Amino acid sequence: MQSVLLVMAAVFGAVVGSFLNVVILRLPKEGASIVFPASHCPRCQRPLAWYENIPLLSFLALRGRCRTCGVAISWQYPLVELTMAGLAALVAHRFGISFAALFYFVFCAALLVIIFIDIHHQIIPDRISLPGIVIGFVGSFFVHTVTWQQSGLGILIGGGLLYAIAYGYYALTGRDGMGGGDIKLLAMIGGFLGWQSLLYVVFAGSLTGSLVGIAAMFKQKKGGLTRIPFGPFLALAALSYLFLQGQINALWRLYLATAGL
Repeated sequence: MQSVLLVMAAVFGAVVGSFLNVVILRLPKEGASIVFPASHCPRCQRPLAWYENIPLLSFLALRGRCRTCGVAISWQYPLVELTMAGLAALVAHRFGISFAALFYFVFCAALLVIIFIDIHHQIIPDRISLPGIVIGFVGSFFVHTVTWQQSGLGILIGGGLLYAIAYGYYALTGRDGMGGGDIKLLAMIGGFLGWQSLLYVVFAGSLTGSLVGIAAMFKQKKGGLTRIPFGPFLALAALSYLFLQGQINALWRLYLATAGL
């Protein structure tokens, strides 16, 4: 029964991932609709038939190219579908059939969209983060994983913490080091995962972001002017906390015990 549930969740996740590709592509465009027009080739504009829109399978059957004009289809499409399928299966494995599963499925989908939009455009749309803050807080009244007090504090501390860091960086350097979108994203993460997740999320996101940033500095040769989006690292840290919370807390307790604290 568990195997059937995971397969069904993965299939559903891949279908949702196909829709998320549309959101990633169109949401940053001013005035664009995520509903109309129907999916079409970006080069020849031909609407796609239903059998060209089957998640993962259509990409493989078409060998990654438009059936009409032959333009290459971005690997981002199957990657998003496959990733969402995996996230859906992980959510189903941890939460089973429950409201919490739906709650964190929405959270994972929002983070996945944010990751790719921030990578491409260096923005985190308010149309995702602001409703996400509300959904995270309201949903906390109906799940057992986070209380409404933890969620509310997570929103306040998450937004306030990054705002303080961003303000401090600007005061020291005279440059903006973090966008308002990152602040709202951490508030959303705090709403879904609670204030207790924030120390790990900020630490893990900053560590991985710094490592990638150092590598980018050497590659781009721009020194301190090198800019990389921070949102994807916060989002990935939040996902790791969602699925590895027990192991992360165990390591933290081990560290405290070893340090004699």
